[in-house]
Parts: sequence; structure tokens; C-alpha cells
Amino acid sequence: MTKMRFDVLTLFPEMFSGFLNSSIIRRAHEKEIVQTNLINFREYARDKHQTVDDAPYGGGGGMVLKPAPLFEAVDALLEGSSKRPPIILMSPQGAPFTQQKAQELAGYSHLIFLCGHYEGYDERIRQYLATEEISIGDYVLTGGELPAMVVMDSVTRLLPGVLGNQTSAVTDSFANGLLEHPHYTRPAEYRGYRVPDILLSGHHGKVEKWRRQESLRRTWERRPELLRSVSLTPEDQAFLRKIARSSDQE
Repeated sequence: MTKMRFDVLTLFPEMFSGFLNSSIIRRAHEKEIVQTNLINFREYARDKHQTVDDAPYGGGGGMVLKPAPLFEAVDALLEGSSKRPPIILMSPQGAPFTQQKAQELAGYSHLIFLCGHYEGYDERIRQYLATEEISIGDYVLTGGELPAMVVMDSVTRLLPGVLGNQTSAVTDSFANGLLEHPHYTRPAEYRGYRVPDILLSGHHGKVEKWRRQESLRRTWERRPELLRSVSLTPEDQAFLRKIARSSDQE
């Protein structure tokens, strides 16, 4: 069975309690598909006060994470290991996190996350310890813990055996470059709002065609820039031209 090991370096391991003990990620741990280790890197600060931050050289407000505790924590994790896994620095300056990146990370068996607080990181952590930086959006949070949970959740659900329906992850939004089609369930009518007849027809070919077209429509309406990088069939292109014409006529 595929296994994923997450090592999370954080000053606030208690933040992960609810996340790790709920929903899909809890089941992934119970199935032993995922193992998570929470490491408080304050334990690797060598002074008597276990100091992990200091004022920045050159002056300025805020505090900066010192390099030594993080470097030494990673050294301890990798002691005796011949292979260096991705060491991911959660940072608003990092590359935007995408479904494609989640799929790439799911191909590894071991990931290390660096979660910081305070004003920022000593630049040597970025340059010489982290192998990559990831951002979950153009905004600033108190620390890297919430972003790390987002990445861990997204990666976990892609691992074989985690989801009850193995096709779920494949059909998610962004998995094929498009936004996902609409979903409906029982009852077929609620407060006068009906499920599209095609979904009740039992004709699987027509249902799949409808889902593809609705996925294209939703992407065209909400995230048209995604269509530039999607492989479109002649039928897809004809459908997009049709909805574009309809929009121009409104």
C-alpha cells in the first residue's frame, strides 16, 4: 500500500489536532496510508531560553526566525537517510499551489513542511534549506500551519486507497484543467427546482457528454484563462463557440 510521511516543523503543533483527527485525513491515518509527525522546532534551539527568533539585521519592525533551529531539526529528521525529500517552505512569496502541484507532491513518499511565524524567515532558510516555496494565495496569514494543512489535505486525497470512490479525485475541479461539472442528488425536484432531465435518463453516453459540456461552460464563465492550457476536441471547440455566440446575443 502506498504510504506518505508528512513531517511538519511548527511552533504550534496543537493547531493540527482537529485537522488530523477529522474526516478523510483521519481515515488515511487509520488505514496507515499516511503518517504525520509534528516537530516543535523550538526543541532544537540551543540557548537556555529556547529562542527561535531575533530582531532583523539592519533594523526594522518584527522578529525573524533564526536559521539554526530549523536546520538542526531537518538534520535530525534526515539522519541516516540517503535521499532528501522535498522540503517545503510555506510562504506568501512562494509559487501558487495548484492541483497539478498536488499531483506532483503525491508522487513522493515523504514531504517536510516548514511552518514559520513572526515577521519572516532568515533568508538562509530559503536559500539553503528549503527545496521549494509554496503559497496558497496572495494574502498573509499568521503562520504557515494553515497553508501546510491545505497542502497536506490536497495531497492526501490523491493517494491510492484514501477516497472511497477512486474516480472522485480524477473528476475534481482542475484535475483535467477544467472546473468540475454541476452535481445533483435526490430528490429529483425540490421547491419546484428540477434536476436536469438528462441526468435522469439512464443514458450514460449522454450524461458524460452533458458533464463535459457543463464543465466547459463553467470554466468559460468563471475561469476562461484555464481553457488556454486544456486539450480541446473539435466538439469541445464547437460547443465553446456556441456558448460564446449565445452570450454575445444576450
